[in-house]
Amino acid sequence: MKRALIAIIILVFLAFMTVSTVWLWMGTKVVNPGPGTTDVRIIVKPGFSVALIASELEQMGVIDSPLVFKLRARLTNVHKVLKAGEYNFPAHISIGGALQLLKSGNTVVRKITIPEGMYTIDVLELVMAADGLSGNVERVPGEGRLLPETYHYSWDDSRDGLIRRMESDMSLLLSELEPDNFGPLKSIDEVLVLASIIEKETAVDEERPRVAAVFLNRIRKGMRLQSDPTVVYAITGGMGELGRELTRKDLAIENPFNTYKNSGLPPEPIANPGRASIEAVLAPAITNELYFVASGDGGHVFARTLKEHNRNVAKWRKIKRENNDK
Repeated sequence: MKRALIAIIILVFLAFMTVSTVWLWMGTKVVNPGPGTTDVRIIVKPGFSVALIASELEQMGVIDSPLVFKLRARLTNVHKVLKAGEYNFPAHISIGGALQLLKSGNTVVRKITIPEGMYTIDVLELVMAADGLSGNVERVPGEGRLLPETYHYSWDDSRDGLIRRMESDMSLLLSELEPDNFGPLKSIDEVLVLASIIEKETAVDEERPRVAAVFLNRIRKGMRLQSDPTVVYAITGGMGELGRELTRKDLAIENPFNTYKNSGLPPEPIANPGRASIEAVLAPAITNELYFVASGDGGHVFARTLKEHNRNVAKWRKIKRENNDK
């Protein structure tokens, strides 16, 4: 009996030492820097098991002991709260750090930028080509109803959801900016239409309030807007840029968007305007100018009278001829 008891004590001691050694070894492996020498992005899909995640991390060089990863995850119950998504695992991240990252749900944040003045069809093409989004767009919004902005999203977010966010953000912006008095315009929808024209007329931020003032002054006087971008939209239907200069024949086409032939605003926006252009319509420059033409340096020159405007047009045509001769 004495010998048996001693044997049992020895076995218990050896088992304790073995477990302690393994636990110490595992604890060291959990906190030691991993083998990865560069950041690695890995997508953990819904339903991935701890074993599958461990295998993926090993294959990508993030960890070197999938067994320790699995044991640590189960012993700490972390395996129950690991979140799906796209993760960026930094170089030399430890097994413990990798598990903490997967537990946190701090997934990679992607972004997509929608430039001001883009046609809706082009926005849709940009979203369809964006990496990491899923699905199709179920409903195409009307022209001008998407807010140009930089949008953040995560892997597997839906394309339709992103488009709906753009549409919702435009609605919220219009509600935020809607004034009590629209001046010569009738509604916030007309503000959006004019803002879209301004967006296509100039890319110079300082000019937007001045361009807005010109168009608003013309509306007050019952003058036609005579905006070239509206004619381009009449020809292309918002399916892209025209790719050439407008002709006299173009300016004479019968189309509700042609502001050379029709008084007032077009029936709908001709592009998706940004906040600055919308604000320019609501807070235009104080001026009695009625005309503007390209200056040749990316901006425009403005005029109060047709005589003055014709001189500016002549200067612009001379600049164009000189540039064409170079």
